[in-house]
Amino acid sequence: MGSHSAVLLQVFIVLCLVVFQSSAVKVDADLNTTLTVDASDSSGSPIPDTLLGIFFEEINHAGAGGLWAELVSNRGFEAGGPNTPSNIDPWAIIGNVSYINVETDRTSLFDRNKIALRLEVLCDTTGDNICPTGGVGVYNPGFWGMNIEQGKKYKVVFYVRSTGSINLLVSFTGSNGLGNLASAEITGSASDVSNWTKVETILEAKATDHNARLQLTTTTKGVIWLDQVSAMPQDTYKGHGFRSDLFGMLANMKPRFIRFPGGCFVEGEWLRNAFRWKESVGPWEERPGHFGDVWMYWTDDGLGYFEFLQLAEDLGAAPIWVFNNGISHQDQVDTTAVLPFVQVYYFTVLFSFPYYFFLPARGDATSKWGSLRASMGHPEPFDLKYVAVGNEDCNKKNYRGNYLKFYSAIRSAYPDIQIISNCDASSQPLNHPADLYDYHLYTNAKDMFSRATAFDRTSRSGPKAFVSEYAVTGSDAGTGSLKAALAEAGFLIGLERNSDVVHMISYAPLFVNTNDRRWNPDAIVFNSYQFYGTPSYWVQLFFSESSGATLLKASLQSTLSNSLVASAITWKNPVDGNNYIRIKVVNFNVNGVDLHISFNGLDPNTVQLSGSTKTVLTSSSLTDENSFSQPKKVVPIQSLLQSVGREVNVVVPPYSFTSFDFLKQSTNLEIIRTDSSSRASI
Repeated sequence: MGSHSAVLLQVFIVLCLVVFQSSAVKVDADLNTTLTVDASDSSGSPIPDTLLGIFFEEINHAGAGGLWAELVSNRGFEAGGPNTPSNIDPWAIIGNVSYINVETDRTSLFDRNKIALRLEVLCDTTGDNICPTGGVGVYNPGFWGMNIEQGKKYKVVFYVRSTGSINLLVSFTGSNGLGNLASAEITGSASDVSNWTKVETILEAKATDHNARLQLTTTTKGVIWLDQVSAMPQDTYKGHGFRSDLFGMLANMKPRFIRFPGGCFVEGEWLRNAFRWKESVGPWEERPGHFGDVWMYWTDDGLGYFEFLQLAEDLGAAPIWVFNNGISHQDQVDTTAVLPFVQVYYFTVLFSFPYYFFLPARGDATSKWGSLRASMGHPEPFDLKYVAVGNEDCNKKNYRGNYLKFYSAIRSAYPDIQIISNCDASSQPLNHPADLYDYHLYTNAKDMFSRATAFDRTSRSGPKAFVSEYAVTGSDAGTGSLKAALAEAGFLIGLERNSDVVHMISYAPLFVNTNDRRWNPDAIVFNSYQFYGTPSYWVQLFFSESSGATLLKASLQSTLSNSLVASAITWKNPVDGNNYIRIKVVNFNVNGVDLHISFNGLDPNTVQLSGSTKTVLTSSSLTDENSFSQPKKVVPIQSLLQSVGREVNVVVPPYSFTSFDFLKQSTNLEIIRTDSSSRASI
């Protein structure tokens, strides 16, 4: 009986072990997975200060209806074109034709945007044609609804003139016109508004509606003209016009540069619709706006050249100005004719060679463009040190010729400005001079991960690489999957390891308004009031300390070379002043990995337990994504390390991106052990 019980007990123990092992992380049987890091002070190589940045393109309503906080869409009624009558979409009329007639005409105060809106009000408060309750007029729903929040203030500006006195009600209401969220009554005598008059008012919301609209209504008979109607929240970042929550997402990335404003947005499908910097500066009322015919929507260009430079300064990032070089998707200017083209399209007339369109950024406050910049609130020159000649134009017939014209002029006038070519020099030398060259990569997850070695054999002489656009696309990506993010993380580790030749990196696209997805996936997703980062966004934050850090020599010995990549850096935390060794590991495999980390060149007790952490990005499925309902479904989770030293054993979960931060400190610290974990803000 006793021996029988012993057998049953043994069977029970075995079954328990089987159940336990099946529920734990499956670890790969490879016992030779070792990362050896040379952590001696003399062995590292400096990583460029500019390594990680951002690329902003006006795509997916990233700016208009996104980062740029203007609530009114088509504020100058110009989107319907220069001919009248014209379409005023998304503006709409309040009241039927027996009460009001609305049409556009060319009577605007502003020479570059001549369209104004004429409202002939047929009803009144007395007589045979009484206006309906609430009055008649027009409303603007903004960019798929205006976010109006209780207690917040909004500055409404518009221009008005009339043949008689006016009594206008300016109000925020619900999407159906019901509910008064905030309002102000604007009155004026006939003499007050016989000529165009600027009206400004501050509306303070007494309720919240994320899908509100702006209305201008009246119950007074007469003819009224409206133009340049704007509504801006008063809580934009530093009052500079950037939506504070979206700006915060950018600031968290700690970008060292910002490439702008495109992308294809710079080129245009046709040159007549290419972005022109000169028409995007000066008072917002005077900017004509333009139709972006690549991404197929109108922009008022409130987010213009000046604002991009201001954005870069606010982020502490170097501006990288991408300009059109006479080439679009469908047409191009021959090199023999490019000089007159630039004169006509950019109106740059300083000196003998007309390419000084950088002067709004670099000119002193007494120069023509410097004085304009000063009038916009920035008398000091911006620190513009990088320009890119065109976008993805290398294979176009006239690119090299046009590029050389621009290169010669810029180099002569501004020898310190770094000039970026569109042509890839990662595998063969350029046939023209450049300081950096563009490298773009959109591909599937497997191929992206394999590109971790793409720059291993690139020549170390000549111009440096600017990986200005990369992302996993297609079915692997969805609208922002873990699978895409992990493949991109592997690629980024490869770029970091080659940072002697790769000097700049940025993901694309940066933003998407969910109401107008022109491209999938994107780093930051938003609507009028919500936002979240995709897994690809969180991957980039793992590298936010890499710029200006020190790359350590690291060797990975493993049979999993096709699914495991790693790098090592040392960096200094500006908050606590401590130095850390950061090991980043991407496991693109279905199994977990027992990883042995061995540090060479460290004194005993240099690595301290207290303050050393592990941060992991993973999820239950490779297809998992974040969403408005689950914005943190796939985000990094940070915990304290359980043991540290010159030899460390860790488990790297399957399909994961893990960062180990080892605190370097020579003094003895109290060892604190804990199993606590928390959401990371890395």
